[in-house]
Amino acid sequence: MGPMLQTILTVLLLLMLLLIVIFLFFLFKPWRFFFSPRFLSSIKGELERPLFVGDEGDASSFNQCNELPRDYDLEGACYPSEVHFRSPRTHGQGLVHKQRLQTLNMPQPHAGDTLVVDVISDHSSEDLDVGQTLKLPSSHLAQIQKHAPPNFQNDRLEDFVQRDISDQRSCLTLEVISGPSRGLRYSVESTNPSRLPLTLGRVSPSDLLMKDSEVSGKHAMINWNLDKMKWELVDMGSLNGTLLNSKPINHQDTGSRNWGNPMNLTNGDIITLGTTSKVMVHITSQTQHHIPFGVGMASDPMAMRRGGKKFTMEDVCYYQWPLPGLDQFGIFGICDGHGGDGAAKSASKLFPEVIASILSDSLKRERVLSLCDASDVLREAFSQTEAHMNNYYEGCTATVLLVWTDGDENFFAQCANVGDSTCIMSVNGKQIKMSEDHKLTNYSERLRIEETGEPLKDEETRLYGINLARMLGDKFLKQQDSRFSSEPYISQVVHIDQASNAFAILASDGLWDVISVKKAIQLVLQMRERCYSENTAEKTASLLLNEAKTLRTKDNTSVIFLDFDTLNRFSCKVES
Repeated sequence: MGPMLQTILTVLLLLMLLLIVIFLFFLFKPWRFFFSPRFLSSIKGELERPLFVGDEGDASSFNQCNELPRDYDLEGACYPSEVHFRSPRTHGQGLVHKQRLQTLNMPQPHAGDTLVVDVISDHSSEDLDVGQTLKLPSSHLAQIQKHAPPNFQNDRLEDFVQRDISDQRSCLTLEVISGPSRGLRYSVESTNPSRLPLTLGRVSPSDLLMKDSEVSGKHAMINWNLDKMKWELVDMGSLNGTLLNSKPINHQDTGSRNWGNPMNLTNGDIITLGTTSKVMVHITSQTQHHIPFGVGMASDPMAMRRGGKKFTMEDVCYYQWPLPGLDQFGIFGICDGHGGDGAAKSASKLFPEVIASILSDSLKRERVLSLCDASDVLREAFSQTEAHMNNYYEGCTATVLLVWTDGDENFFAQCANVGDSTCIMSVNGKQIKMSEDHKLTNYSERLRIEETGEPLKDEETRLYGINLARMLGDKFLKQQDSRFSSEPYISQVVHIDQASNAFAILASDGLWDVISVKKAIQLVLQMRERCYSENTAEKTASLLLNEAKTLRTKDNTSVIFLDFDTLNRFSCKVES
């Protein structure tokens, strides 16, 4: 027993000694001595470099910081303007990093505005890391400094760069003016890299799909050159060639299928594919478009849960005037999400694109203008938007007001909706309800459900926990119960002339839960009596929102106010 006991004691002592060594190792952290101060200072210096520098690398750091809320474009629910930063050395096709930036001097947004800052780069060989310097070419910096004020300071250069890039936004519209696909139109903006480059060809997935046997499957391509701030056309090795203003731009050896050289496009150019298909080029600067009536937007999560925490913001309000390539049309909409904000975000992004695509058909567009009725367009837009949405467990209401002009100071408005986000108008003092509530408590909705052959019980006010029978998204529920629908209610067309003193209010149910239509109209009229200025529409939207807050609404609230009154009409720039 003696030798065995001795062995056990030895093992225990060794274990204790090992534990003491480990304890001392973590206590004194000896690995910190492996990094020299010079190494640490070099890391710190790299992280503190400014976002943009010139070739000399001597740009001053910013002294003021304006913190931008993350993803405020849709959580805040309103986004009339977006600002995109892209590396001037690339075409900005790949999203590398998106984050909140705290070192940019940005102009203060107005109420209801949203600022979205995207840092995007597309290096052919490597991606940028967070903190890596984005370097502007010296030629671009020199050009900016040339047009800068005399007392322009280096520490304001980045702010000027931001405005310079945002002011160069361009909208390209292609219109087929001859050939089998005559009347076809396609529009794209220079600030939408997800849709660039665009291709012209005979087979899918060409963006401008030409039904012409002389057009190659992939015939030509158009892209936005960020360095030159120009649209460029290139022949993709087509068999029958490409002409720009009657001059060939394809490769000299047509049989080699080699690409031609990029050629700059200007407004009014004519692109000929083969011999018969001709495409007219329309290029406009987005900053040239002005809204011919007042627009104000405001939103707030509002509701307080137990414990004082706000509800998640699931409303999204949006507008676009004019629609790309359609100077006479614009849309204004509100989506109120449930189960999350995913469906509302998706629908608000899709509607402008879908409606613009439908109206790009010259026959459908002319039918709307001649008949003064867009019912078919709105119905098709809701059908296509629902088909493109992939939200199985999230849904949303959708109220869309389509406004167009005949070019003679007359406007027309027509609304379509599913759910309970309401639109009302006042024209010549007459109140007009432009939408229909689709709650299960409404008689008309219960009657529609009864016609499906599965009527609701008298005391039944919800289906699967939802008080709405019509919405976008919620694909899983629609698979379970056919009584759910995405078929919209479509209003009559309202004619608005110069003397009609008209206005419109679109709002989610957070407003209408506490404010009647009559009270809302009274508030608008009171504001008109007190205030006649450029931002009257914004003040009116804020007034309605604040009134709902005062009355302690219990739901997210979003408001869009349109002022067609000629006394209040003003112009404002809208960049989308």
